Amino acid sequence: MDYKHIYYPESRFGGFSNVDGTLAFYHRVNALIKLDSTVIDIGCGRGAYRDDPVPYRKQVRTLKGKCASVIGIDVDLNAQENPYLNEFRLITSEIWPVEDGSVDLCLADNVLEHIENPNNFFVECNRILKPDGYLCIRTPNLLSYVGLIARLVPNQQHIAVLSKAKDRVIEQDVFPTYYRCNTIPSLRKTMTHYGFNACVYGYEAEPAYLSFSKIFYALGVILGRFTPNIFRVGIHAFGQKQPR
Repeated sequence: MDYKHIYYPESRFGGFSNVDGTLAFYHRVNALIKLDSTVIDIGCGRGAYRDDPVPYRKQVRTLKGKCASVIGIDVDLNAQENPYLNEFRLITSEIWPVEDGSVDLCLADNVLEHIENPNNFFVECNRILKPDGYLCIRTPNLLSYVGLIARLVPNQQHIAVLSKAKDRVIEQDVFPTYYRCNTIPSLRKTMTHYGFNACVYGYEAEPAYLSFSKIFYALGVILGRFTPNIFRVGIHAFGQKQPR
């Protein structure tokens, strides 16, 4: 059952709450792109948000048509099905199939937690970005209840757990998690180390993962209003590449 309308009554007007994490993140991403921008969607996936029941959120999240090109890169060949890309490139090695200094904005939405080698991830982001280019990251926080549960549950059981927590879970969209750089201090430190002027902060959206229980959902709403920044469920990180 969807308890959002009970605890976020404003969602009856447009379908989204005033703490919607996707809108908060992508509003800022949209503010950073221009009509001539080249965007790399890292770990682009199959474009599962095509099934988003909220048209406005889907519109804000879709970058194709708002910039010169959206290039998706992924280790999964199924990502070539993504309809929100101008081009897809398969990742086959640690060096991504993107030219040096050719990108205006790198987007990594719920990807960093799946990266086994974060150092290589940030090296590659720095390599392909133009001077003053942007890196935009949204990822779960290891220090939140979502991150801690994900670390405690073995990867092979993630599908079963997610199926109970969320309405629509497709097995081919679930990948192993590592959480190697998923706290606010570690992400801020790492982005700075790899040449980014970074702003990293916690974000507490509605507790969608607790929709399986009215009681737990209510507790999630209450916790969300009082949780300190460092323990919030989501992390939003924005960085700008610094000229050498």
